[in-house]
Amino acid sequence: MGRQRYQMNKITETHAVNRMILLFTALYLISYVTRINYGAVIAELVSAEGIQKSLASLALTASAVTYGAGQLISGFLGDRIQAKKLIFSGLLVTIFMNLLIPFCRTPYQMTAVWGINGMAQAFMWPPLVKIMTVLFTEETYKKACVIVSWGSSCGTILVYLLSPVCIYFAGWRAIFVLSALCAAVMAAIWLKKCPGVKEFSGVAATETQERKPLTRNIIFLLPGIMLAIALQGMLRDGVTTWMPSYISETFHLSSKISILTGVVLPVFSIVTFQVTSLIYRKKVRNELLLSGMLYLTGFTAALVLALTNGANAGLSVFLTALLTGSMHGVNLILVCMVPPYFKRFGRISFASGMLNFCTYVGSAVSAFGMAVFSERFGWNSTVFLWSAIALFGGGACLAISKCWGRFAKEA
Repeated sequence: MGRQRYQMNKITETHAVNRMILLFTALYLISYVTRINYGAVIAELVSAEGIQKSLASLALTASAVTYGAGQLISGFLGDRIQAKKLIFSGLLVTIFMNLLIPFCRTPYQMTAVWGINGMAQAFMWPPLVKIMTVLFTEETYKKACVIVSWGSSCGTILVYLLSPVCIYFAGWRAIFVLSALCAAVMAAIWLKKCPGVKEFSGVAATETQERKPLTRNIIFLLPGIMLAIALQGMLRDGVTTWMPSYISETFHLSSKISILTGVVLPVFSIVTFQVTSLIYRKKVRNELLLSGMLYLTGFTAALVLALTNGANAGLSVFLTALLTGSMHGVNLILVCMVPPYFKRFGRISFASGMLNFCTYVGSAVSAFGMAVFSERFGWNSTVFLWSAIALFGGGACLAISKCWGRFAKEA
């Protein structure tokens, strides 16, 4: 690590901080590239292989279920095993699964492989949160979370740009081979450049010092927070996955063109990350209140989208981007900013895993549920469903925002 200055085991030298943030952002980018590539090409897969949307979506559901369940396992292990090793093991497995899926011949084989991939992917985010909370000061952690979150958006942009190119030249299977190669390079860099948090003296004592039992307040608040996170997972991942199909079927565009429209969503999410972070740091420090405001923004976008369904492709893409961007903001606040409050309980990694688990409970429900719902009731009814989910999520956040504010002050 060179000549770095530490304050209570924290990296404080600017250049070293920036290097670490860049490494973590690259890791998160690659984790998205190797996880959402299936969703990016699902419209082409359905078209080229003649598979029903509901059957093709089984792999997405399996991935979301195993990813969500894996969050709990990863979160538990992240407080006990060196986080660097957990992340590296996840990268290795995801490389093999991405290389294996092009050889799958049935939706059920794809489901099995992508389910394993989801479990492997779970060994990245909770340990990464643990590393950042150990290495960075509180303020640096908050800024780092925003920048690292760009990795998800940049990874999504990369996948949605490369997927049509791969489809055009070599078919939908090529995107998985390319993703695996990128992950292999990242694994080598990670092993060489990432510090193991146990290397820093005093870290173990800092993490376990005065470990307190969970209070009655946080036990009361957790169900509401978990519900809000699950609902944003339904909207963020469900809408992102099926937006190309929605655009393709509503406006009769080719799957390649509709996939390209998916680039707008992550671009907008980067803007949302910045705006949300600015409001959080300068105006609204209550995580649940801000999440409620973002939910209501998403509700408005979904309602207008439903009322103007089929009117204009550009407007539909913009409103969908506003909806998913709002959900990315909710995810940033609830999944990234809430876990540090568990530091005094000695459960940062577990809290991160548990809350991220809720995201993918919602994602699992939406991946399969939205496919079935849209097939049975049509896209306009599906968009009205999106607006109802956003309204309910906003209400859940606002209902517990005052109680959360009191708890946060005590922390």
